[in-house]
Amino acid sequence: MSVAEPRKIVLFRHAKADWPQVNDHDRPLAERGRMDAAVAGRKLADSGIPLDLALCSTAVRTRETWKLAVHELPHRPKTVYEERIYEASPGELIALLNETPDDVHSVILIGHNPGVHALADILADSAESDARERMTRRGFPASSYAVLTFDGSWKALEPAMARLTDYWEPSE
Repeated sequence: MSVAEPRKIVLFRHAKADWPQVNDHDRPLAERGRMDAAVAGRKLADSGIPLDLALCSTAVRTRETWKLAVHELPHRPKTVYEERIYEASPGELIALLNETPDDVHSVILIGHNPGVHALADILADSAESDARERMTRRGFPASSYAVLTFDGSWKALEPAMARLTDYWEPSE
């Protein structure tokens, strides 16, 4: 793959979690979250984005979200469960994406707010149609995802380098 070919990043916020008496990292999905995760997976499948790599937080709710969403995809990408995504800042998430091998064309990162929403805002220098407005309006709710494209190598990814090409949330 040429580094001149645009790369894709899908930033996917975990589905709605339940609030049982467990520590935050161990919170499972709520029933609505299980349904929304599968719907998000179908929407991702419909988008036609061929995902090469999934980087998923180790939190229970993100792992459950990904398990339900990936089941809907036509191709299961290599999945890496990454503890650094949990409670990560946008800068830490960019540093993690900078480690992506150059033979990877598209990455989905399954994580948490506020980091995922802030990362989408920070990376997107521009947006297609009303994607940024829709993303900003409700604050990137559970099960939402944003699709960004950029040119260059993963090592060169930095703020204001990408274009927000799509945004989806369960209410759409």
